[in-house]
Amino acid sequence: MLDDFFTRALLAGVGVAVVAGPLGCFIVWRRMAYFGDTMAHSALLGVVLAILLDVNITFGVFVIASAAALSLVLLQRRVTLSVDALLGILAHSTLAIGLVLVTFMVWLRIDPMGYLFGDILAVSALDIAVIYGGGAVVLGGFALVWRPLLAATVNAELAAAEGVRPERARLVFMILMAAVIAIAMKIVGILLITSLLIIPAATARRFAQGPERMAVIAAAFGAAAVVAGLFGSLEFDTPSGPSIVVAALILFLSSLLRFGRPRRRPPLETAG
Repeated sequence: MLDDFFTRALLAGVGVAVVAGPLGCFIVWRRMAYFGDTMAHSALLGVVLAILLDVNITFGVFVIASAAALSLVLLQRRVTLSVDALLGILAHSTLAIGLVLVTFMVWLRIDPMGYLFGDILAVSALDIAVIYGGGAVVLGGFALVWRPLLAATVNAELAAAEGVRPERARLVFMILMAAVIAIAMKIVGILLITSLLIIPAATARRFAQGPERMAVIAAAFGAAAVVAGLFGSLEFDTPSGPSIVVAALILFLSSLLRFGRPRRRPPLETAG
């Protein structure tokens, strides 16, 4: 019989994986892995400011991650630097500011490691409600922008010519990613969130015959990684968050060994 805390961890992890999988597909298709890292790194600053201002931590992370996304869009329009350079500046600056602020908050005892690597075994019933409620909102918003975002991913110029506004769809996608990072932070931690977004999607692309199917398969692989990682953590007494990521990696490597090279080019592989 499973303990209550372990059951809550399973429910929370699966809920996050089901939401992260479909969004991770677009990260893979659009080659936005570094962008995901940047938003995840900004989460620590959101945690610190939320504690400093005495507001909900999930809300604080969402606001700061969204601000990082908006900052990237504005900087791209005003600064003549590559996207990679701008992402590097945002990622390392927000993480460093968060760590520096922690050292000044001597009246509070904050454990940065808990936020960096997560503690899924400590989730509460309220956390699960936030994950499933927030996840439903994210998936609903994702469904609304699915077609324009897909069209812009295949060919942004053609999508714009057909009346689709690719920049707006991209911005909405960034905000949805900020929401996922906010609700997933407690599960696998700031440093491992991007892994949960990317690895299941990268595994699913070897099985998918179309974008919609890939999104569903990515969610399934993410959920499987959560279950396998948690039971592995229980069996071998390893950290739960990293164990989930290791399980996702094993699934990915297993797909390579089992299927070798893909028989056909994955959908949207050439999209930028």
